[in-house]
Amino acid sequence: MKEKLHPVMRDVVFKDVSCDYSFLSQSTMNSQETVKWEDGKTYPLIKVEISSQSHPFFTGKQRVMDTEGRIDRFKKKYGKK
Repeated sequence: MKEKLHPVMRDVVFKDVSCDYSFLSQSTMNSQETVKWEDGKTYPLIKVEISSQSHPFFTGKQRVMDTEGRIDRFKKKYGKK
């Protein structure tokens, strides 16, 4: 492998700001913010808007689509009068 070609992998803490859920993972991302993790070590903190704890697909709280379909709504809105 060529040296200095690949990014450095490091342990980071990802924090879902919508539900206050954090998890430790590895990433090439770095941050100026740090947080002390459960093991007592300090890691860079990456804030994310959505994770598996807040995403509707994983939580089972998906939006229910209206019964009127997209094509019917389009025709109703833009159809000939």
